[in-house]
Amino acid sequence: MARTRILAVVGPTACGKTGRGVALAKALDGEIVSADSRQIYRGMDIGTGKDLAEYDGVPAHMLDIVPAGYRYNLFEYIRDASRAIDDIFTRGRLPVVVGGTGMYVEHLLRGISLPEVPPDTQLRQSLATKSLEELSAMLAAMKRLHNTTDTDTPARAIRAIEIETFYASHPDVAETARNARPRPATVIGIDIPRELRRQRITARLRHRLDREDMVGEVRSLLDSGIDPESLIYYGLEYKYLTLYVTGRMSREAMESELETAIHQFAKRQMTWFRGMERRGIPIHWLPWDMPADEFVDTAAQLYEEGS
Repeated sequence: MARTRILAVVGPTACGKTGRGVALAKALDGEIVSADSRQIYRGMDIGTGKDLAEYDGVPAHMLDIVPAGYRYNLFEYIRDASRAIDDIFTRGRLPVVVGGTGMYVEHLLRGISLPEVPPDTQLRQSLATKSLEELSAMLAAMKRLHNTTDTDTPARAIRAIEIETFYASHPDVAETARNARPRPATVIGIDIPRELRRQRITARLRHRLDREDMVGEVRSLLDSGIDPESLIYYGLEYKYLTLYVTGRMSREAMESELETAIHQFAKRQMTWFRGMERRGIPIHWLPWDMPADEFVDTAAQLYEEGS
């Protein structure tokens, strides 16, 4: 019987999602569909944790599909990832959606179809002088179809407000987005204790800075001609390292503020996934340190049961 149910692996940053997803894809004749909002960019490897060797020959989609500097959006992700999923099913294989961008995962599973929201120059100009805190407050007051997990820079917050403003003035479009056709899916969550997650985030950041030359990666991106503001737009590692490399932040401040920002990001990720559960998408949480064979067997059983 042809497969029609997606398998998804979700969780916060630094919990080991990719390795678990690859193991499941190998065991279940699957292919990975990345749900990471920054691993889609070419040349942004260290800062996004895009360890291509970890896929170990398993086909992976939605990685390195656009150049760094481009502002890829939710509309494009739904369009492109849906095509990849349909193609995988057509070939009789299993799409294994893996990532921590809850907005991407939830919209895919809900089958939501969004319009391409055009830029609103006048709105952008009116918001240009507002702080991230002010913009976040504005966004929180709106009836959102959009995600706030990744709005950790003013540019991203402004784009989110722009999208919500478009929906408010086009209620027919918003209604179409709400009238989605959900895709059947089994969602596996990687459950890692908060304190251990914090320790792993800190250790990984130190490794990327000291051993993998993440600073050098950002310098290389800037030297290739990418505008600093474009990298800052991506937030987290690319925001803080760009500020450091361009002389707007000290090394000490960069490391301290970046670590804090990643911890906050992981917390927002978990808030999103808990929200997914409240909104009717069950997540089966399995321990992050479950033995590999047991993890695969448990997840495979949940999938076969259609839960």
